[in-house]
Amino acid sequence: MKERILKNWTFTRALFLILGIIIITQSALRHEWVGILFGSYFASMGLFSFGCASGNCYGGNCEVKPEKSSGKPLN
Repeated sequence: MKERILKNWTFTRALFLILGIIIITQSALRHEWVGILFGSYFASMGLFSFGCASGNCYGGNCEVKPEKSSGKPLN
């Protein structure tokens, strides 16, 4: 878990963490408790590097490999 938090940081992952913290702060100041849950989800995606939305598909689950061409036209 420590390795997932400290390594493989990308711009998208940092952006999710920063925006999540901003959403949490603004929601707490306005007493919008549902917004805190919403911001926590985005901040945790950035911090713990899960979900394809964070820009880091952990384990390669989102990788799409192209099919090998048989050389025949599709028509």
